[in-house]
Amino acid sequence: MNKQLKCIVIDDEPLARELIKTYVEKTPSLTLLGCFESAADAVKTVMEGSADLIFLDINMPMLNGIDFAALIPPSTRIIFVTAYDSYALQGFKVNALDYLLKPVSYSDFIKSVSRAIEWKAMSEAYSSTVHNDGSAPRMITLKVKNQLVQMRLDSIEYVEARNDRVIVFRKDSEPLPSIMTLKEIEDLLPTDTFMRVHRSFIVNIPLVEIVERNRIVFGKTYVPISENKREEFLSRLGK
Repeated sequence: MNKQLKCIVIDDEPLARELIKTYVEKTPSLTLLGCFESAADAVKTVMEGSADLIFLDINMPMLNGIDFAALIPPSTRIIFVTAYDSYALQGFKVNALDYLLKPVSYSDFIKSVSRAIEWKAMSEAYSSTVHNDGSAPRMITLKVKNQLVQMRLDSIEYVEARNDRVIVFRKDSEPLPSIMTLKEIEDLLPTDTFMRVHRSFIVNIPLVEIVERNRIVFGKTYVPISENKREEFLSRLGK
């Protein structure tokens, strides 16, 4: 792991805080910016936006980790560290990168750090595709299994969330299953050409050729259009 990540540790339990601090200091790919016993103490450092990663306890007095996560800049990602696995769903709703259950083993810690490094690499790859004038990127980098795959935006017909998978369907190529969430992919796609037309589907509007009733036709596949999205979609399509 050669990608360097700047990180912050926040935990009100001294032993837990010291353990994560020790893990950070023994991991070459991490640099410790600060170690705090409360979210309130860490606010100034976090808001400076220089941290890539925060190891954040959830159950803390005054300002808990879930509430604090809503204040963290989007360029900084969170790995929650807590003794209560009941918080997992809440944690992922605020876009946590991972979730570690106390007592944290170093092997689990390293797995989470690896995810953070992959996220950082993907973010930088995406940024490198944006034009200097700030216009939409021509490429997108997606996480597929254990790889980062770069693809042209104009090759993507639609993206579907199917059961526990997200699949990217492309022109003249095999579909690609991604381990990213539909929301994560949606956030990377330029809104001037892509639109969420259904809770499970995002479409590339310039590639839409046929619309039948409340569905879009891509070859032999039908993509449904939600009733509350129909008017906006047809307007953007120019119908």
